Amino acid sequence: MKQNVIYWGYSAAWKLTMWLPEKFAYSVAEHIADFVFKRNGKQIQRLRSNYGRIRPELSRDEIDLMTRDGMRSYLRYWCDTFRFSNWNAEKIIASVVVENENFLRDPIEQGRGCIVSLPHAGNWDHAGAYFCAMGIPFTTVAEHLDPEKLFRKFLAHRTAIGMEVLDLNARVLATLAQRLRSGKLVALVADRDLSNSGIPVDFAGGPARMPAGPALLSMQTSAPLITAFVKYEKNGIRIIFEAEIPIPDSGSQAEKISAMTQICADRFANQIQLHTQDWHMLQRIWVDGDFKERGQ
Repeated sequence: MKQNVIYWGYSAAWKLTMWLPEKFAYSVAEHIADFVFKRNGKQIQRLRSNYGRIRPELSRDEIDLMTRDGMRSYLRYWCDTFRFSNWNAEKIIASVVVENENFLRDPIEQGRGCIVSLPHAGNWDHAGAYFCAMGIPFTTVAEHLDPEKLFRKFLAHRTAIGMEVLDLNARVLATLAQRLRSGKLVALVADRDLSNSGIPVDFAGGPARMPAGPALLSMQTSAPLITAFVKYEKNGIRIIFEAEIPIPDSGSQAEKISAMTQICADRFANQIQLHTQDWHMLQRIWVDGDFKERGQ
């Protein structure tokens, strides 16, 4: 019953957001964001805590205001995502500004493949839709979540945009490596992995864990690993690419993965500190304080 309620709730919001006039739809989303912010539930408390750690120089009132803006950005993400089906390629392309696009295009044009690692910021689906519209379809990974019907709905939505979305499982790295060896683009949201396989990193001065996948794939395939950050602009998004992360010349495989993942973490932290309100991290990110391993 609970899963059906979740599915029908998302489906109703999806249909309503597509049906409403554009300005009114975004106005409704902002009002919902403010309502959720004022209720101060667990996700809001976590977002506020995360913002406080990434921006320790800000006052409590400044963090509170940023948390409100972060929820508005998060609801804008959902509004955009629900309305993509009504967007043509011209609208998608016109709504995106890209910095350092050559960091991605050059290896793809050279047939080397490319791995893009990015955090939960801005609208990564919007960024993906842009590259699909520009003739650069890509492969990504989605965690299989319940309810199944909702997972399949989002899968179909992203597939229609032009993405290949793989279910997260034990065989996914082999498939991603195959795509990279054939010169394709792989994009992975990679700012959080609290499992035992997560790579320990220093993230903005605190201990966190991030996935090994991007660095491991680069080492296995020689495809360049670059990072990206997606932030909102007034009328769209800006994608900021940063240069290839070199594979270290020395050290064990684990040490090389750790070094490359730390560079990703440092880049993410730098961009998040500049554009904090567009980082939609409503879950735990640091593994200190009251953090407990699963099963404890």
